[in-house]
Amino acid sequence: MARWKALPEELDPQIGEFTRQLRRLVDQGGLSAAALADRTGYSRTSWERYLNGRLLAPRGAVVALAEVTGTSPVHLATLWELAERAWSRAESRHDRTMEQIRITHARAELGDLGGGTGTATADAPPVSPSSAESLSSAEPPPSAEPPAGKRRVLFFLAGAVAVLVVLGTVFLLTGRGDGEGAGQAAGSPSPSATGAAGLPPGVKCVGVGCTGKDAEAMGCGGDLVTTAGTATVGAATLEVRYSRTCGAAWGRITGARPGDRVRVTADGETRRGAAVAGETYTYTPMVAVGRAGEAEACVSLVSGRTGCTR
Repeated sequence: MARWKALPEELDPQIGEFTRQLRRLVDQGGLSAAALADRTGYSRTSWERYLNGRLLAPRGAVVALAEVTGTSPVHLATLWELAERAWSRAESRHDRTMEQIRITHARAELGDLGGGTGTATADAPPVSPSSAESLSSAEPPPSAEPPAGKRRVLFFLAGAVAVLVVLGTVFLLTGRGDGEGAGQAAGSPSPSATGAAGLPPGVKCVGVGCTGKDAEAMGCGGDLVTTAGTATVGAATLEVRYSRTCGAAWGRITGARPGDRVRVTADGETRRGAAVAGETYTYTPMVAVGRAGEAEACVSLVSGRTGCTR
């Protein structure tokens, strides 16, 4: 491999230690990026991300590297588990930060709306009884306020303008002119109700819109995914992969043989995938989930062994 880049300064120490251990194994084995991809079944781009600390290597990739370099996977598995926990904690902090930013932006937008349609006139100072009597007996000056009929017309026009301003703002915020967008904005987002608007660049679906689709093609993989469940069945590693951003999960097996089959199930939806010749891993299409624990992955190996993540 080429000279290593410096790991990100914000990287958790446990993730950094794990990544440096992977680098040492690659150096000791004299492996290039192309050789890693060819011998482990994980792409060159994926290994570059793993070894630069941009993405946590999945357990299957770690086991494959141990096999290629002739290293016992026990120590690596321990380091991976510690790194996985640290990665999950970091993602939780990031999710909370992003949620707080969204709440702050929403409050700011609501505050802007409230400020534009709040009070129509300024509060008038109190008038004493004697002043009221003198005012009632005096002739109205030329600059006195208009008659009640005109005031009603002015108030009506002001109210109509305020309503138009609010409707225009809602149209801009929701991107549509009907009531559907406003109804969705009033409730909390869910996998079944949230649209693709406002998602990170490259993400093409969310919730039920992801069901049956490929996670990588829809931009739900990479830095947006965590392992929600794992199990070892024979020589294969079974995982539930979960993307909170996409509100979806899928099943994956690594160390697979041609004909090994994997499926993922959540809320009655099931999707399947199978390894073909030349592949050591495969994954299923996605299913929509509200949280990571809702999905279960199961595997059926050509050897006859079966197993699930629960």
